[in-house]
Amino acid sequence: MTLRIAVVQCNPTVGDLKANAAQIAHLAQRAYAQGARVVLTPELALTGYPPEDLLLRPAFLRASADALKQLALDLSDLPDLALVVGHPVALSGADAPRLASTQQAVACNAASLLRGGVIEATYCKHELPNYQVFDERRYFAPGDQAVVFEAGGTHFGINICEDAWFPHAPRKARAAGAQVLLVLNASPYHRGKTAEREQVMRQRCLENGMALVASQMVGGQDEIVFDGASFVLDRSGDLVARAPQFTEDLLMVDVAGGEVLRQAPAHVAPLKTDHAEVYAALTLGVRDYLGKNGFPGALIGLSGGADSALVLAIAVDALGADKVRAVMMPSEFTAQMSLDDAAEMARRLGVQYDVLPITPLFDAFRATLAPLLQARPGDTTLENIQARIRGTLLMGLSNNSGRIVLTTGNKSEMAMGYATLYGDMAGGFAVIKDVTKTLVWELARWRNAQAAALGEAEVIPQRIITRAPSAELRPDQTDQDSLPPYDVLDGILQRYMEQDQSADAVIAAGYARADVERVVHLLKLAEYKRRQAPPGIRITHRAFGRDWRYPITSKFRESF
Repeated sequence: MTLRIAVVQCNPTVGDLKANAAQIAHLAQRAYAQGARVVLTPELALTGYPPEDLLLRPAFLRASADALKQLALDLSDLPDLALVVGHPVALSGADAPRLASTQQAVACNAASLLRGGVIEATYCKHELPNYQVFDERRYFAPGDQAVVFEAGGTHFGINICEDAWFPHAPRKARAAGAQVLLVLNASPYHRGKTAEREQVMRQRCLENGMALVASQMVGGQDEIVFDGASFVLDRSGDLVARAPQFTEDLLMVDVAGGEVLRQAPAHVAPLKTDHAEVYAALTLGVRDYLGKNGFPGALIGLSGGADSALVLAIAVDALGADKVRAVMMPSEFTAQMSLDDAAEMARRLGVQYDVLPITPLFDAFRATLAPLLQARPGDTTLENIQARIRGTLLMGLSNNSGRIVLTTGNKSEMAMGYATLYGDMAGGFAVIKDVTKTLVWELARWRNAQAAALGEAEVIPQRIITRAPSAELRPDQTDQDSLPPYDVLDGILQRYMEQDQSADAVIAAGYARADVERVVHLLKLAEYKRRQAPPGIRITHRAFGRDWRYPITSKFRESF
């Protein structure tokens, strides 16, 4: 007997239980109308992922339980539909008062089978990740039981995300009689993760001789982006179907006799190239951060440099030109080409563009502070004042309009502390916080190439990409006055910060000892700044923020 499965690739909002449930119900009804009798949603689709400390609120868990019951009732007129939906389920005693000095799991990360208006079975996630951005052991207790159900003559097992990254839970499902493994995912994106996810799931198929259907969340949630690309593998691990990346979708596939069929409606969406998927992640992250938090638009300080140019392009692609406003704030140190290039880029993108000279304000600050300032070698006081004036102006416009300020600092700068607290770090969302400077240039060139391929003018003027980067806070300044060349800096950061290689290993890879010592020293000094930076989009497996938890106060020094 042939049975159709619908794989829901949806974009829930954390805590919006009513809207999330309505979205699931709508997609389930749509799938049913197209012949599907099993519908699979992503992990915690009902609540959004990750709910974080909302899970510690008994009221949240009660509301989630109520929403799940109501969802089952809302679909009761589809009696032969089996909906597998991700949600938290409270442990017994979750309503009891919790001691402030103890930590207890209060829920399970669950998936329930809804059929005939009731909750027929519930599976609890076995493997609870507690690394990178994951903190599931703070909230969840692990399950240890397999859940297998029958529909249309096929037996389906349920796993949740991390379960299928290890052999134990899939093997248990197979032993319980599963022919097809349904995997609910909320697997955060980073570069290369999409292909890695498929490869690991392929191994599970080969180990168990079992087909696999994976539903993956899509959308932005604070610093995390989910990439979609839900997929179906046959029992040999070969790809049968894949949904597109970074967009909502309803993927259909047919199964018979425990095997997935290759004929329609299955389709395989191609994976994006590296730069295309990074740009798509950044764009989706901006769109959802502003949309889900209710900001009417974005403000960007446009400097004529590559970082702010890339952020402006991303913002316009994410939101539309009418929701983006660019502000140039020149000082006496701003080059004419910066003024020209910023104005030209704003014109090309069609955004509102204003020029607010800061020299009068800078003069006032200098005059006020002059009696108190002492001359010191390498003093950056006056440079930082310029950045803080600009931050104040942008925040004033933000307060007046309700638009959020998008900061433009990149990962290389955040690592080295090459940024001003309450200045260029002032804002609500750091779009390229996890994008190194070398990748900024690569993405700028990639975006221009996309425009050229469509016969359109380049979005970012070439001179912005090719000129020597400068903060333009003093005469003839370039970034390399204070930092190693960016290709060297980014190479060291990739090894030392992202891959946790030792300093000796980085030196052995060919980097100069002096450069490594300098980068490691500055990385440590800048920790207090990074703690005060706005959240930003994660595109690597080791981003500053949830991935990076180093003490500000620390006397440890790696010897090398």
